[in-house]
Amino acid sequence: MPSIKAYGATSATDPLVPLTIERREVGPRDIQIEIKYSGICHSDLHTVRGEWGDRPYPLVPGHEIAGIVTAVGSEVTKHAVGDRVGVGCMVNSCRECVNCRRGQEQYCLGETVFTYGSVDRDGTITQGGYATHVVTDEAFVVRIPQGLPLDAAAPLLCAGITTYSPLRRFGAGPGKKVAVVGLGGLGHLGVKLAHAMGAEVTVLSQSLKKLDDGKKLGADRFYATSDPATFEQLAGEFDIVLNTVSAKLDLDAYLSLVASGGTMVSVGAPPEPLALNAFSLISMGRNYAGSMIGGIAETQEMLDFCGEHGVTAEIELIPADQINAAYERMLASDVRYRFVIDTATLG
Repeated sequence: MPSIKAYGATSATDPLVPLTIERREVGPRDIQIEIKYSGICHSDLHTVRGEWGDRPYPLVPGHEIAGIVTAVGSEVTKHAVGDRVGVGCMVNSCRECVNCRRGQEQYCLGETVFTYGSVDRDGTITQGGYATHVVTDEAFVVRIPQGLPLDAAAPLLCAGITTYSPLRRFGAGPGKKVAVVGLGGLGHLGVKLAHAMGAEVTVLSQSLKKLDDGKKLGADRFYATSDPATFEQLAGEFDIVLNTVSAKLDLDAYLSLVASGGTMVSVGAPPEPLALNAFSLISMGRNYAGSMIGGIAETQEMLDFCGEHGVTAEIELIPADQINAAYERMLASDVRYRFVIDTATLG
């Protein structure tokens, strides 16, 4: 395949710049995708700035990829040229360990190959979706339903599955009360998905400034966590507390909101360890869990669910030359609720 245009980092400290990168030739089980849109995830910023460990540069981020199939290998059976498809956070795994066999490739005991900054099984370094094309094994490509616009569907490949998976795992649905902590890129989809599942949804945000947004997204109630009365009023109320923020939280305070036998699950990744009192769990038989994206089958299930219920991300579409500005705005929480790159602007 010829060289393609991309946007990426050349170091942990310099701004992202236009790049030319190579993609591998389409192998027997590969799919070539013309990328139409690529979402910007907060983890992109952490990774390119070296905050989550060393990565090889140049590095093209992006793991919320939506596009059109333009070529398929001779052994491909799942997809055909012209299909609307997506690629999420991973592009390979060992496929042999117990977790891979269970459809939980994200927890591969061999080595999950992430969409960028990982060593693929052929020895190449993966490069992500801030680019015009990508070549990916068909096993890690999912179908985007016709009813979902590609630009607003792109963030579902990370933010969508990150919130869908724990909501499904812990039984969000009719008769259940779900609290979503934080109303950002992850949280806004957590609210939409929990609402679509039939749960009663409460947003727990630092202030009430996004109250109107929360109600429009499907929240039944909205409380400010800066008000100590919130924790008194809502004590022991929720079957599921979905924590989407990456900030340091008082876990004991938030666990006090969980009903007996209920679960608080964290999908945000704070940079420092969090402490909790064991009695916050023991005294009411509560659970505290973590979750990371979902397997490929569950990601397809999530997309199909979103297609059936009309769930998409709230996005701001930007050209490639605004990526660095978008990173700064993301740090300032100045986005409602996900930036998506129009890759046609890579030129």
